[in-house]
Amino acid sequence: MIDRAGLAEFLRRRREALQPEDVGLPRGQRRRTSGLRREEVAALCHISADYYSRLERERGPHPSEQMIGSIAQGLHLSLDERDHLFRLAGHHPPNRGTGGDYISPGMLRIFDRLTDTPAEIVTELGETLRQTALGVALTGDSTRYTGPARSIGYRWFTDPACRAMYHPDDHGLHSRVFASGLRSTVALRGPESWAAHLQRLLLKESAEFRAVWDEHEIGVRYAHTKRYIHPEVGLLEVACQSLLDPDQAHALLVYTAIPGSESYEKLQLLSVIGTQLA
Repeated sequence: MIDRAGLAEFLRRRREALQPEDVGLPRGQRRRTSGLRREEVAALCHISADYYSRLERERGPHPSEQMIGSIAQGLHLSLDERDHLFRLAGHHPPNRGTGGDYISPGMLRIFDRLTDTPAEIVTELGETLRQTALGVALTGDSTRYTGPARSIGYRWFTDPACRAMYHPDDHGLHSRVFASGLRSTVALRGPESWAAHLQRLLLKESAEFRAVWDEHEIGVRYAHTKRYIHPEVGLLEVACQSLLDPDQAHALLVYTAIPGSESYEKLQLLSVIGTQLA
């Protein structure tokens, strides 16, 4: 059963505890509320302001599990807080463990501050959960995919268009990295995991994957630099730094170019052009 009073109070308390800078929003000069506005929280949760307001007023329909998950993520709740929110809404909390889409508050706080650089948060299978605006401008919107195609490794072997953004000389290394990474994840998560499901799909659908998989390579990694072919600015060489969240098996990937280099200037140009060309 939903605890409407408890749910409303918990939402209000968590909203009031968040400050704009905690979620990457400007504070502004005329802010009177002690925390975030309802409209700001609704935007972070990707729901209507009216729907969210009714929850805080103990009204409205019974929120679905998907809705509660979106609210928990938008409010930057910890896993304990997320689970409490699910129970208040009359739902069983999702199973904990690695491989989920729930991003930890600490990871989100870092991500929200990366407004001037390409960055993304990905799962251990290369499923993009969040991208900065400049990240979308660099590689396109990778969060739009569903099903197996959410994984960059799956798209690499099944969708030729996926390879257009990468330098042709690096294609062989990409294939080896994706196959090697998937092999490690399958061994870690087991034969009933989503990783193993992707492996079986790729063995059926891609002759190239079967050939690379048969090499049984483990631990293949990129060099420090990745090369992209952007449709508007051409070749970019960027370094990729990663921050790992072992509890959620997520990685924050940040792409930078050497200051003063041609690639650095092209990234500056992309920040001006915006995401409409991605």
